Amino acid sequence: MLVPLQAGAETACDPAQLELRGGTGPDRPPLARFHVEIADDSAERAKGLMFREAMASGAGMLFVYDRPQPAAFWMKNTLIPLDMVFADARGVVTHVHANAVPGDESPIPGGDAVQYVLEINGGLAARLGIVPGAELRHPAIAGAAWACPAR
Repeated sequence: MLVPLQAGAETACDPAQLELRGGTGPDRPPLARFHVEIADDSAERAKGLMFREAMASGAGMLFVYDRPQPAAFWMKNTLIPLDMVFADARGVVTHVHANAVPGDESPIPGGDAVQYVLEINGGLAARLGIVPGAELRHPAIAGAAWACPAR
């Protein structure tokens, strides 16, 4: 289940969760918290969410690259529609691709300086208002614009 966050709720980052906030101004409220699986090596990134028939609404997969780079995804062997949230080295969302079509092998470009990609259920990014400029928070995002609080 998708867990909305309360404004001002600061918790230490959990490696199994990713928090996302958006809006404008210094007190931007968090939008949501997702339970995430991490894909941080070549084999995990290649498999991604392939062959899954369903995913909980509050779940996702965070793809982590060693450095910013051009990134493009496809939906080969992926059975559910996905939103792809592309972010830079600081975890700032730079592009959102909505409702990627299951099985489509067309490349979905995310940009030239992508270091993180969050995949969530299709349509959820629009429903939550996830747009470029939103920020991701997770322990894997070193130097994040929205850093994890000190423990």
